Amino acid sequence: MNHSCYIIFISLILDLLAFTIILPLMPSILDYYETNDKSGLYLQLNDIVETFRVYCGAPNDLNKVLLAGALGSWFSFLQFISSPFIGAFSDVYGRRVSMLLCLVGIAVSHFLWSMSQGSFLYFAIARTLGGLFKGNVSLSTAIITDLLAQADRGKGMALIGVAFSVGFIFGPLLGAFFSYYSKTVLSSSQQFFALPAIFSTVLAVINIVFIYLYFKESLPKANRAKSTIKGFMQAFGYVNPISLFRFSNVQKIGKEDLKVICDLGFIYFLYLFFYSGLEYTLTFLTHHRFGYTRMQQAKVYLFSGILMALLQGTYVRRIKPTKELKTIKIGLIVIVLAFLTIGLSQTIPQLYSGLAFYSFSSAAVVPCLTTLASSTGPSDQKGTVLGTFRSLGSLARALGPIVSSLTYWRFGPEICYAIGALFFVFPFILSRSLSNRLNPAKIHP
Repeated sequence: MNHSCYIIFISLILDLLAFTIILPLMPSILDYYETNDKSGLYLQLNDIVETFRVYCGAPNDLNKVLLAGALGSWFSFLQFISSPFIGAFSDVYGRRVSMLLCLVGIAVSHFLWSMSQGSFLYFAIARTLGGLFKGNVSLSTAIITDLLAQADRGKGMALIGVAFSVGFIFGPLLGAFFSYYSKTVLSSSQQFFALPAIFSTVLAVINIVFIYLYFKESLPKANRAKSTIKGFMQAFGYVNPISLFRFSNVQKIGKEDLKVICDLGFIYFLYLFFYSGLEYTLTFLTHHRFGYTRMQQAKVYLFSGILMALLQGTYVRRIKPTKELKTIKIGLIVIVLAFLTIGLSQTIPQLYSGLAFYSFSSAAVVPCLTTLASSTGPSDQKGTVLGTFRSLGSLARALGPIVSSLTYWRFGPEICYAIGALFFVFPFILSRSLSNRLNPAKIHP
């Protein structure tokens, strides 16, 4: 495999470690700003939520869940909007300068977080910048495509998957660990998130220096687009929901293949929509129901991350061609069990049983959907198909957290997760309808 692929792999690990450090801290961070925000922004937002709460008759102890969901959706929405345009910019000016631009923006966002003691406004600006400059992940995929032949790209994408596993296993642990030592290492006046934020900033700066020194441009000038105008016009197709669901950017594709790819895309969107909702509300469920500390929150991510990595390295990689759809249907049934078990859990063993179901589904469904999508349609349109898939995923992650948090906030976790489980029936029915229309011989020649 090309040496630059491993450079991107290391860069992604650094970025994802910095990105996931905050995950187990979010409930405690919002608890902190509730009483310590001097900017007034938290109070203003909470007043809006409180007015809405009184009107809806929602419980008065779950406002922070809704605020967290709004922050999560805002971050993902900005990533959804900016990533296609960053990609179009990189097609003209090269991957290296675009990657460095993203990493500088991310480093500034982490730095602002480290300076946000007593200011929810700084924290909100930090999350906004982080979302706007999070195009480095899609750039990494483009770089893998630049560097590797079609036959080897699967290995490159697997490397990206490993980077995500490493980041989501160890990042939350680092966040919990450093939060424990913030007051002792820095000073007693520092808040618990100071050291995690500083460490995130250090990782981001190391990433900038690493890419600057070791990453060579992967897109030769001869292969670059001549103008950003055409690229930006195409990028609008990746941020227009109607164009996304119709896969309008995909050219030279038969009517039946287009119907299949649209159905796969809709299943992918629905899955990530509900999945991301659970992802963002889970820490609040464990915080409120089980009184979990930041380290205990990190152990939840550790358990899920290790289990997903093991499943991807054993079961998922051995799934035979033509068996992906069957695996998807199994995964959709299992995620229903996960939602119901977690939502109704009253003991730690029940919670972790639900997390095991959740990890299996997460490890199996998305890779199989991506494989089916990449194997459908013209070979010269694979990049466009996968780009549309990524944008549908980003859109789902932009909408899922706020919708799920609204439901959690209004009705509580039991009903929220039961509704999520119920709605997984729709992608399951759609996946069953694909059984007669997928041609294994055509998809896996």
